[in-house]
Amino acid sequence: ERSIEHLERRRRHVEIMAFFGGLGTGGLQIKIHLTGTPETNPSDIFHLRHRPSWKVRKNVFTALKSHAISSAPALSPSNGNVSGPQRIMVYSCNHETEGEVTLTMPNGKKLDHLGIQVKFFGRIDMEAGAHEGRPHYDFISLSKELLPPGSLFDTRTIPFNFRGVEKIHESYHGRNVSVKYFVRVEVLRQWLPPITQEHEVLVQIPGVEPSVNEPIKMEVGIEDCLHIEFEYEKRCYHLRDVICGKINFLLVRIKIKHMELAVIRRETSGEGVALSAAMSTAGGGGGAGGGPTTGAKSDMQNIVTETQTLLKYEIMDGAPVKGELIPVRLYLRGIPADMTPTYHAENNRFAVRYFLNLVLVDEEDRRYFKQQEIILWRKELG
Repeated sequence: ERSIEHLERRRRHVEIMAFFGGLGTGGLQIKIHLTGTPETNPSDIFHLRHRPSWKVRKNVFTALKSHAISSAPALSPSNGNVSGPQRIMVYSCNHETEGEVTLTMPNGKKLDHLGIQVKFFGRIDMEAGAHEGRPHYDFISLSKELLPPGSLFDTRTIPFNFRGVEKIHESYHGRNVSVKYFVRVEVLRQWLPPITQEHEVLVQIPGVEPSVNEPIKMEVGIEDCLHIEFEYEKRCYHLRDVICGKINFLLVRIKIKHMELAVIRRETSGEGVALSAAMSTAGGGGGAGGGPTTGAKSDMQNIVTETQTLLKYEIMDGAPVKGELIPVRLYLRGIPADMTPTYHAENNRFAVRYFLNLVLVDEEDRRYFKQQEIILWRKELG
């Protein structure tokens, strides 16, 4: 009975919101169009074939096929009169956010308003997933007036711009946290909630290769049973790079069935991520120094970690012998997921890190693994 009452209340709430948000708009239609195309600004604007997300695509060949289809010229025009599917654009952090707002009223209708504003937000949103109910954080919040109080009778097109805005974070759509830039138009009304329309602006930040990019070398194993040495050419890779390396078996006294390499993404979110990262980096040291303080413990309890395997493939089948050398070559561009640069405790609210996970499986299905973090950076838009 309680569930039926709850559903009935929800239904009435939806009907009321539909009245004020739908019929209460007076028929007003708001369209936000950003200026610029990849043809006019090739260095600052890029056309994406799909909207970035956290999900891993099931089949990389399906993704390549959809890429070929989306690369065909059956794209909607960029002049604002869109009659087909919308083109998904991503903008460089240096591109000025500007465009036009089109306000359209049906013939014979009038809408009185208390002013129309256009706003630009940069937001770290933690209201989804495990952090549901927590407030968002706006690191950019700008507002400009489009029209003073008055009435709308017909169609009005008004230009706007937000120039000189520093975009310090990339757009990110994760499991429990997202970073979004968006333009919002608000039509203020008396006694009624404002009429709003939003348009997301996808932002990417091309970087430069780190000045220090040393190779990864490490020897691991089990005493008197297994001893391997693995080496990767470097630690930092751009998102379309190739990971090259080799694995050398120095001692093999257990029967290995096969070996696999996986790319893992780890999203950590919640207040106090910087402290969590520092503790995980320095973790395992033991010894004196005591544990974290009470405040640190409470911060750690708010941290949520999501681990996702982006790609896993077998690099060796069968038992190796001493001295055998296994080459490694992994194309990051072939991973069926939307890769992002590594995020280091952004605003102390979230971090995204990537790892190479080397796994050996013996004939008794026991697994021996070693994880090594790699740093990803963006070389170009896309």
